[in-house]
Amino acid sequence: MIQRVINYFLVACFISFVFLTNAYAQQKIKIVTTIGQISNVTEIIGGDYVQAHGLMGAGVDPHLYKASESDVEKLSSSQMIFYNGLNLEAKMGEIFSRMGGARRTVAVTSEIASDLLLVSDQFQGHPDPHVWFDVTLWMKVAEKIASELALFDPPNAATYNERAQKYLQELEQLHNYVKTRTEELSPEQRVLVTAHDAFRYFGRAYGFEVVGLQGISTESEAGTADIKRIADFITERKIKAIFVESSVPERNIKAVQEAVRSRGWEVKIGGELFSDAMGSQGTFEGTYIGMVTHNIDMIVNALK
Repeated sequence: MIQRVINYFLVACFISFVFLTNAYAQQKIKIVTTIGQISNVTEIIGGDYVQAHGLMGAGVDPHLYKASESDVEKLSSSQMIFYNGLNLEAKMGEIFSRMGGARRTVAVTSEIASDLLLVSDQFQGHPDPHVWFDVTLWMKVAEKIASELALFDPPNAATYNERAQKYLQELEQLHNYVKTRTEELSPEQRVLVTAHDAFRYFGRAYGFEVVGLQGISTESEAGTADIKRIADFITERKIKAIFVESSVPERNIKAVQEAVRSRGWEVKIGGELFSDAMGSQGTFEGTYIGMVTHNIDMIVNALK
């Protein structure tokens, strides 16, 4: 009888141990990210091992974003925070500083060599933060996220590295696709006029002359002088199309279009590009690869 009770006890202990082990194994790493581009990479590399919550969805401008009370709660309950850095999320810098001591807070651009970063004329001391427009630089961000996940969760490090390698191959294909589509345009046609100066890395990587109505940050409004400057440039160069952005109000680009028309040249709105934010969640454009694909297809089709 005593032996039977002992056996039952041992079986119960074993079942409890298995249950607790499985429950622990199923716990996901709670990660808060800022922009959607970072969320997407984190989810792809982290897979079922992570629970990534992005603060900024489709159409949200990170330059102007201020954390809400619920955002602070999410950040406080997270285990890791991934943000772009390079002063992109300028209004959240103090929050990241406060959070850094209690959880792993990572600027995912930190491993990009300084000589690969473009200098910002608008913010001295801060490089241009829009590195995702050069796919080869975003590959370095993917590697950084993979290495951080592997350090935080060593038992699953091999899985993170394997997923990262697969995703890097996809990004290499994307980079080649952008180059191939660019070659459909003559060098004279490769002039990209947008709402704000977010595409400088894109221009350097793929051979476009890039002109933005506003500066790198959207904090300052475009003025009459900015509109006149862009309108004169478009008229002189006979630019066929200009572009609005999903995270920037289109009224300024519409004003440029009217100013160009008053000068005797007709420029069309070539479409809406994704700059600081991706498309809606659940759509192809709501992924980094989809965002870049959409942009290059729209740019080339409008300028050809």
